[in-house]
Amino acid sequence: MKNLRRKTLAAASVVTLGVGLAAMGGLAPAAAAGPETTFLVLAPQGGKTDKAAARVAAANGTIVASYDQIGVLVVRSTNPNFATAVAGAGVDAVASTAGLGTALDEGETVEVSAADVAEATGDPTKEPMYGQQWDMNMIHVPQAHAVNAGSPNVVVGVLDSGISSSHPDLATQIAKDKSTSCIGGVTNTAEAAWNPTTSDHGTHVAGTIAAAVNGVGVAGIAPGVKVAAVKVVNDDGYIFPEAAVCGFMWAADHGMQLTNNSYYIDPWELNCRNDARQRPVWQAVQRAIRYSQNKGVLNIASAGNSNYDLAHKNTDYGSPNNLPAPQEPTPRADLNSACLDLPAEAPGVVAVGAVGPTGEKSYYSSYGQGVISVTAPGGDTRFRTQGARSTTSDAILSTVGLPNAKGEMVNGWGYKQGTSMSGPHATGVAALALSAHPGMTPGQLSSFLERTAVAKSCPDGVYNPVPNWPPAIPPAQLPHNIGPSYCSGGARNGFYGFGMVDAYNVVK
Repeated sequence: MKNLRRKTLAAASVVTLGVGLAAMGGLAPAAAAGPETTFLVLAPQGGKTDKAAARVAAANGTIVASYDQIGVLVVRSTNPNFATAVAGAGVDAVASTAGLGTALDEGETVEVSAADVAEATGDPTKEPMYGQQWDMNMIHVPQAHAVNAGSPNVVVGVLDSGISSSHPDLATQIAKDKSTSCIGGVTNTAEAAWNPTTSDHGTHVAGTIAAAVNGVGVAGIAPGVKVAAVKVVNDDGYIFPEAAVCGFMWAADHGMQLTNNSYYIDPWELNCRNDARQRPVWQAVQRAIRYSQNKGVLNIASAGNSNYDLAHKNTDYGSPNNLPAPQEPTPRADLNSACLDLPAEAPGVVAVGAVGPTGEKSYYSSYGQGVISVTAPGGDTRFRTQGARSTTSDAILSTVGLPNAKGEMVNGWGYKQGTSMSGPHATGVAALALSAHPGMTPGQLSSFLERTAVAKSCPDGVYNPVPNWPPAIPPAQLPHNIGPSYCSGGARNGFYGFGMVDAYNVVK
């Protein structure tokens, strides 16, 4: 999770809404046309969207998706003055999402060769490659499976880059009738639309949650549950706010009890509610999250890979990170408590930090007293050498798959690390908890995850596990996600929250 820098995808086709100009009492459309731009238009909370829709039409906008349940419209327009023209009665807020796409932090995938797959030895789960899944033993997955391996009545929405529907470890695990693409804020349930095209990130996440125990490849934490692909990452690697809103709404209205969110929203790593342009994004996303919670969904999110203290925000080092053209971030030093990491810091969302094979905080994992709910394995390929070299096997092994030049899906297994990987570990454990104890509300499930976590104390003093990486660079020039961090707190602390999620503890 975090910032690759790529170009944005061009706007998709639109559907015209037939609302006449007369409804606006003569509001004149803009005469000039500019580039097509996407907007979020918010009607008053709890009100109808009909007045907002009429203003959209009169301002030369086209509604491409209407989320009437939360009063949010996704609109496209070539009117350069659209934001000003649409304002008025029935419209609470409007914001262009141009430049608001956030590049998914893929991390490097290290694939396992066919020869290594063939030579892999079996173990208690009967999966050939389980011996390389150190993360599963860390959270007591074999012991949990002896009690409960998951119920097919539990469906997890994987809001990500799609899931390979032909992967031998996932083909039986996907709820195809609940899967969709949300690219552009518009749903498309065609199987090709929600399969991965340029990123295997979502397939890796899905494997950690629910890879089948079938004598092939790896084991998932909850192989008895189902996952639904909810594609919110476009082909250039960006998560636009309208796609995230669509994803939360789709999960809520299609019977999912959990979502996994291994990303953050916005080109600003921290979304500031006191900023006029960012505030409507926060409002729209928050409405969608609250709606999903009211429909029985617990949303789980990665904390981020910036080694950032989310409880003490001073400077945002990672923003903006992309559009309208790739650019180097410009640090912002004007932050305050109004600036939050979305969705991880949204109310009711479970924020997950990452640990490596020793159980210590991964060097990259963001943290924060009162922010991190729980922690889980995310990998740490640098701890053994204090950063001097990378050890691939200390990352997380899971499923991967991408189309080749002919468009044929090539499936396999590979290693990734990040809080993108720790999030699905917590989600998988939550899926087991719901399987063993059906009927819990999102609040009850969140509390249960925290109560059953294995507490872990702060390390003493300054924490700097990778002092040798990268070498020969003055400390002032180090990337901002490398360097010392400071843990505070007791039973719940800034590094580990309430502790390490435990699969056995939630089913026994």
